[in-house]
Amino acid sequence: MDLYHVHCDTKPGVSDMDFVAAVERYMGHLREQGLIAAWRLTRAKLGFGLKGLGDWHLMIEVRDLAQLEAAFRHVATRAGAVEGHHHGLNSLVANPTFSLYRDFPDAVRQTGQERF
Repeated sequence: MDLYHVHCDTKPGVSDMDFVAAVERYMGHLREQGLIAAWRLTRAKLGFGLKGLGDWHLMIEVRDLAQLEAAFRHVATRAGAVEGHHHGLNSLVANPTFSLYRDFPDAVRQTGQERF
């Protein structure tokens, strides 16, 4: 699995539950379309988040980079329901940062033949 991470804050005045509802709509749409495998939203507890990364952490699981690319292509159409969900979430977000990680070792990894 590849894990696409989004760390962010919400804009001033945005209700935490309005933010959660927007994430649920957007991620639910992508999941229903088969464009992501799973997602999870977490929030820093008692202010113990990583400094500079924001209060919220959205983890999006995809099978591989092909599925992630399909999700990006779908969102990039900027049309239909996905545009409403995308805008509905992005309009609430401040200071987003993004990263991409993978399960390790990779399923295809072999050992004993490495040269470095």
